[in-house]
Amino acid sequence: MSYKSLQECLNDLEKKGELKVFDEKLNPNLDLASIHLEEFANRGKALLFNNVMGTKFRVASNLFGTLERSKYMFRDSLNIVKDLIDIKIDPTNIFKHPFRTFLTGLNAIYALPKRVSFKGFDEIKIEDLPQLKCWKDDGGAFITLPQVYTEDIEKPGILNSNLGMYRIQLSGNDYEANKEIGMHYQLHRGIGVHQSKSSKKGKPLKVSIFVGGPPAHSFSAVMPLPEGISELSFAGVLARRRFRYAKKDGYTISADADFVICGEIHPNDLKPEGPFGDHLGYYSLKHDFPVLKVHKVYAKKNGIWPFTVVGRPPQEDSQFGKLIHEITGKAIENEIPGLIAVNAVDAAGVHPLLLAIGSERYTPYNPVKYPQEILTIANHILGTGQMSLAKYLFICDNDTQLNVNDEKAFFTHFLQKVDWNRDLHFQTKTTIDTLDYSGEGLNEGSKLILAAAGDFKRELSNSTPLIDLTEGFSTPKLVSSGNLVIQGNGNIKDLITCLESQNLVGIGLITLVDDSNFVCEKFTNWLWITFTRSNPANDVYGLFAKTRNKHFSCSIPVIDARIKVHHAPILER
Repeated sequence: MSYKSLQECLNDLEKKGELKVFDEKLNPNLDLASIHLEEFANRGKALLFNNVMGTKFRVASNLFGTLERSKYMFRDSLNIVKDLIDIKIDPTNIFKHPFRTFLTGLNAIYALPKRVSFKGFDEIKIEDLPQLKCWKDDGGAFITLPQVYTEDIEKPGILNSNLGMYRIQLSGNDYEANKEIGMHYQLHRGIGVHQSKSSKKGKPLKVSIFVGGPPAHSFSAVMPLPEGISELSFAGVLARRRFRYAKKDGYTISADADFVICGEIHPNDLKPEGPFGDHLGYYSLKHDFPVLKVHKVYAKKNGIWPFTVVGRPPQEDSQFGKLIHEITGKAIENEIPGLIAVNAVDAAGVHPLLLAIGSERYTPYNPVKYPQEILTIANHILGTGQMSLAKYLFICDNDTQLNVNDEKAFFTHFLQKVDWNRDLHFQTKTTIDTLDYSGEGLNEGSKLILAAAGDFKRELSNSTPLIDLTEGFSTPKLVSSGNLVIQGNGNIKDLITCLESQNLVGIGLITLVDDSNFVCEKFTNWLWITFTRSNPANDVYGLFAKTRNKHFSCSIPVIDARIKVHHAPILER
């Protein structure tokens, strides 16, 4: 569907019975977020709040709360953008599907942004915007669905721009009210490249922040596009309407946005940003990040302010991931030779854990005995885009029965096949997700490739072993076949010594946690706890562990996934 505005989209969703409207007066401090979280948890409707305290503007959320609703909103263009992505990834698709490609070409006009005159906006202040706070310990009000526009100072122009989604802090901390706001962005983001180039020339980076407009614009800001495809071009094709922009005071303005904030980031101008309840399920803490010096703030007369709430997955941003996969399909697999499938596990916060399947073709004349090609593939994965932020990568050789999206079955298969004397490969002192506090500092941590190939090595137990535990540990439980969980706050070295004397036949992995019962309630609990609360180089131990030629090996690894003093607080309402 071609929506000219967020209002048109909401009107369409209301006709379909996919919109819930609130007319009562509501507090933007936590109330709207609470309603959103409950509605999302129940796979409910999009939300429109008509009477929000402290602002004259309406507020909307949960537009992308289900994959079905997203596909409905983009029902007229989804197949078109799929074809465009396919052609970019593999140009031979032009010859494989000529008629389909021809139809796609007819829609290519939408990919060209269109300059229009600057009109329809009123000038306002930052304080006039909805001041939404989603978690009680957030450091202020935030924009959670911004479209942040920047250009390359060396190659200016709208088709060389970057449109990304990075959180924006509107108030709190040391920001000067109405004149400064906080910009938080992570590694490997386009805006970082643009700021770096501007800073080297000693010049400020001009930034335009768009909020609202057609839903295609918000989604384009999070879409990982192949090299050479502009986010604005993608937005135009997805919306089936050219991205309309204007120029004002040297800034690019989205003519269809509901709100626009313009300003500059100056070299080395940093202020504390945060805390913020983030998508791993913990607060990201207060750290120095760039400050945007506000130039002007604009709003449409009847502007609607969209927002989302992030927290422990799954949340609405998880649905973004599903829609991205719907569009890109096997894009990543096609980019990396030998990669058959990969899953950035949403339940573990995406970046902490990847599961993958790869081919083993190095010695086709011999039976597969141990990991070879899949180690090459694993290194390629960790050098590709956002996957480079992963901490744990579990990779198996190809098995037609194995599905990376069935996490429980994947781990069972992996634990049957892995050889712990051989298959642990650490990378220390490297970069991890900015939001992950399991490491040694901001963006600092380690990685672990766990690669398994060849024949099955063990038969896994489906019953909890009868074991005696040292002081401070209790409640051993299986979370899945051969996957043992133990709780306690005792000394891990004492525990390992104790376990080395126990009968652990059929156990392939041990995780130390604070609460075994909670972890074993659902497999997703284990995924979240284990991979968000451990840093491989610091927290992976082993029974009968040894290091030879700098290679760590053991009989059974032990992951310490207990909360440590340096971890960020858990999100709680």
